[in-house]
Amino acid sequence: MIQSVLVANRGEIARRVFATCRRAGIGTVAVYSDADALSPHVTEADTAVRLPGNSPADTYLRGDLVIEAALLAGADAIHPGYGFLSENADFARAVHDAGLTWIGPPAPAIEMMGSKVESKKMMAAAGVPVLAELDPGAVTEADLPVLVKASAGGGGRGMRVVRELADLPEQLEGARREAQSAFGDPTVFCERYLETGRHIEVQVMADRHGTVWAVGERECSIQRRHQKVVEEAPSPLVEAVPGMRERLFEAARLAAKAIDYEGAGTVEFLASGRAERGGDDVDDGNFFFLEMNTRLQVEHPVTECTTGLDLVDLQLQVASGQALDAESPAVSGHSIEVRLYAEDPAQNWQPQSGPVHRLDLPGNAVEFDVLRSPGIRLDSGVVDGSTVGVHYDPMLAKVISFAPTRTQAATRLAAALSRAQIHGLRTNRDLLVNVLRHPAFLAGDTDTAFFDTHGLDVLARPLASADTERLSALAAALADAAHNRDVATVDSTLPSGWRNLASAPQSKTFTGGGGDIEIRYLLTRYGLKADGFDDVALVSATAGRVVLDVAGLRRSFEVSRYGDDVFVDSALGPVGLHAAPRFTDPSAVVAEGSLLAPMPGAVIRLGAEVGDTVTAGQPIVWLEAMKMEHTIKAPASGVLTELSVTAGQQVDVGTVLAVVEAAQPEGES
Repeated sequence: MIQSVLVANRGEIARRVFATCRRAGIGTVAVYSDADALSPHVTEADTAVRLPGNSPADTYLRGDLVIEAALLAGADAIHPGYGFLSENADFARAVHDAGLTWIGPPAPAIEMMGSKVESKKMMAAAGVPVLAELDPGAVTEADLPVLVKASAGGGGRGMRVVRELADLPEQLEGARREAQSAFGDPTVFCERYLETGRHIEVQVMADRHGTVWAVGERECSIQRRHQKVVEEAPSPLVEAVPGMRERLFEAARLAAKAIDYEGAGTVEFLASGRAERGGDDVDDGNFFFLEMNTRLQVEHPVTECTTGLDLVDLQLQVASGQALDAESPAVSGHSIEVRLYAEDPAQNWQPQSGPVHRLDLPGNAVEFDVLRSPGIRLDSGVVDGSTVGVHYDPMLAKVISFAPTRTQAATRLAAALSRAQIHGLRTNRDLLVNVLRHPAFLAGDTDTAFFDTHGLDVLARPLASADTERLSALAAALADAAHNRDVATVDSTLPSGWRNLASAPQSKTFTGGGGDIEIRYLLTRYGLKADGFDDVALVSATAGRVVLDVAGLRRSFEVSRYGDDVFVDSALGPVGLHAAPRFTDPSAVVAEGSLLAPMPGAVIRLGAEVGDTVTAGQPIVWLEAMKMEHTIKAPASGVLTELSVTAGQQVDVGTVLAVVEAAQPEGES
């Protein structure tokens, strides 16, 4: 029996595995980089071992250091989680060679599926339908659009859609760099890109005694940058197409048996068809093998909630040599998972870094456990007070719902997210709620082009309207006044802004999503008088809660302050504000035409030199942050008059990278 497990990973998945280990009475060991020294997964483990450095290549990808850590801490088994070393056959062999139990599939199975190129050939031979691989050097106009993919990894790294043949060389180069950085292998290939495909995957679980379960399918079609954002079980497409589930399950079992698989794995397919079927579409339900993930998937909770299984516990059992039951459990109900990312969807999914002041869901959310009745589950890699850095993926948490029907699961999840208190850096929360409430999503029409079809600008709109933002700013101003009264050392019992004679209104300015909001108000003996809020009356105000009567409707606003940042939560929608300084700091003014770093990261390439003439949209600097490349482009045509960074340099958000002096229109001097 396994006595102590080291998780060769970090964040949410490390905490998830530890939760099952604790329930099973198994000891836990964490490893951590310097950047993760204060991470929740470190503090929750029985023992933690430092991996010196910050980058994945120096820490979580160092299999030798991870095995040394396990032996030092007295662990007898290693769970790889997902990403990093989870699909590294050499690491699996090294774990066995060190006398430790590997909680994953056999190394040969990992090796056979480790190359997407070779795995497709093997699956085709086993009778599983596949999309043909294209040699990047032989792609023609007739093949477009194509998808460039990293052979050794997933998660959207090393993946690029190419629609113009002239763009292929640059996209291949960028994909190779990302693949090398994320997986240590720059090999890429191409395949035909289906613009509106459906991403369907089957969870498999196999023991060493010959039993292979197809535990249920998941649909993960709503994606950004080829990374999944919304996942659900069962698939609305599979539910709608007669006989499709049986064909999918048979193909998944064929794939697992072809490589003598053991443990948890996922067979991924790209399918065609619509959940709302109409006419006589003969293409409905066709599917093609994409890859097999020889590990636990990020989205495994939706399968757990619809089957009642703890997949991590099953991994532990299978690794210990125990046999599965002859038949897999039945599926019931519906579960939806969304990935809460530290990113700004409206700004091309720009990753964010900084503090997480608060992350709290309404009600009693279950953490890292199977939902056996309708409710909400939270699997998070952060806690209140955590800081999100630039070295790793920006996913903060997974929020999962379970309910008897798909509509109920979507409604419950959207409500939980919209009322959640998420304070600190910007997230994709509003986008997730808008997707869950969108008529196309509720109808099950969820292909991989969802954001393009329905408009990212529409889906990324704030939940709070402009009027709600103004009301929230008023509440923030009144809460701030109450706070000032609470901490006043003189005349603290007097009303805020009190004067013996009538005076000018109190004034506070906040910056919100729609720009600056100036709040001007007086608290008189007759009540609140606020400019532009004629139908608003103050019911009560404390430092943390303001109640307003708005046109006869009573509204409550919860107000939280962190320095100059203010977060206002209400049933009308969440609002984030920044208290504007009364006076401008001259040192904060930057020159016109400055290119600012949108996030902390490392400069990996420069596209021009000082004195060069550049055109609007021309790439000037390439940044790497959170394992993805980001291009900083010239804001206008002109001359590059300043270049403040060099390749390899680390920069903070807001750093001036370069300055472009715009060309003057003809006729001006």
